[in-house]
Amino acid sequence: MARRLRPVGLDFVQNAPVRHAFTATAAAPPADLYRALAEEVAGWPRWFRAVTLARPTNGGAGREIKLVGGARFQETIMAADPEERYAYRVDETNVPGVRALLEEWRLTPAGAGSGTDVRWTFAADGSAPFRLALTAARPGLGHSFRTAVRALDLRLADERATGH
Repeated sequence: MARRLRPVGLDFVQNAPVRHAFTATAAAPPADLYRALAEEVAGWPRWFRAVTLARPTNGGAGREIKLVGGARFQETIMAADPEERYAYRVDETNVPGVRALLEEWRLTPAGAGSGTDVRWTFAADGSAPFRLALTAARPGLGHSFRTAVRALDLRLADERATGH
């Protein structure tokens, strides 16, 4: 059964009881990555293996997400700063124990002037068992993120090569 979560603001990325931040570098420029993250929401399952359904809602102000294993999320887009940041808050979920959840993707040009440094922050609050489980899941979340960024980067490179 879906439960409403506590609404949080963007500052939750800094002060959430549990924060996991992961980084990866992609060859694609920030504009291409931002487009895939924020403008082509329905395409997430093609590059993020954990996502089985992603679709924009509320005229693009929200998202519906389903994950492998049956987790479901109704989200509100909190920040959509072209080529820089994409963040969303979970408003409803069927995941037990979670009280608040916000994810932020930060994009910055890579140091050598080509490519993008991607930083994904997963910020959450919940019951003690949920926080413990989320802490234990950190390595898996990091692996999932890095695999997704690699898959997205390959997809974008293929699109550039084929002109799509």
